[in-house]
Amino acid sequence: MPLKSLVLRIPSGLADSLSDLLLEAGAQSVSVEDAHTGTAQEHPIYGEPGAQPGGLWEESTVRVLLDADADEAPFVALASRACGDGDPLSWHLEAVAEDDWVRASQAQFVPVEAAPGIWIVPSWHEPVAPEALNIRIDPGLAFGTGTHPTTQLCLRWVRGRVAAGSSFLDYGCGSGILAIVAARLGAQPVYGIDVDPDALGAAAENARQNGVRIALLRASEKPGMEFDFLAANILANPLRMLAPALAGLVRREGRIALSGILESQAGELSQVYEPFFDMSAFDVQDGWVCLEGLRR
Repeated sequence: MPLKSLVLRIPSGLADSLSDLLLEAGAQSVSVEDAHTGTAQEHPIYGEPGAQPGGLWEESTVRVLLDADADEAPFVALASRACGDGDPLSWHLEAVAEDDWVRASQAQFVPVEAAPGIWIVPSWHEPVAPEALNIRIDPGLAFGTGTHPTTQLCLRWVRGRVAAGSSFLDYGCGSGILAIVAARLGAQPVYGIDVDPDALGAAAENARQNGVRIALLRASEKPGMEFDFLAANILANPLRMLAPALAGLVRREGRIALSGILESQAGELSQVYEPFFDMSAFDVQDGWVCLEGLRR
């Protein structure tokens, strides 16, 4: 669909309310940026945690995406009324190039060797290394495309530890990538657990694409068994709280992998799990640590 962009320059404090009005009036989308972007007067805003709420910039540029045949006059009039008395509203139109947005988005995601011999391949690409373990995962609603260090650390652990015929649980499974790799390596049964229904839906579709069977459960459900291997790629705070529950899901002499942990957090997390496991650092990457434990 051909589009055009109505570009408005407005004073501070109006961006949020005007954006809502423009969307209600039928704009396809609205974006806001510093009116001085690209100049010496540009003012970066990072939105750090704890920052006080307030206006954006002294002047903002608002880009309103419209159908090419839409009349821009009502949107200009609406913005003029919102800005009130003062200098006339500054605005102009820009053409929007017709791009294949799906193709452009897909071009950002290419096959990745996420661990030695394990490639994550989007469905629109052919495998780079046909002899490798190629896992079909498309970017979507769930975490786990093989590019983040915490996922890569876990994949190396799965590759190096999980044996065919062993049971495996991916706790906080996201896209299901760890469970899928374990199943492709011959683990059975393989379970995935997550709090997010969208993640479970994505994991089910990814398992189907890769021709493996995974039992998927919500976090409130119990698998009713202990596992040989359990991987939890979450974050440090939930891992602290989950220590007794996760320990109860690993059989004696089974192994656990914990990821999503910064190097500065590794010592304290190890202490939390020491009552249940003999803990050690499996690997480190880009400031992230994968801890592993042997169940006592």
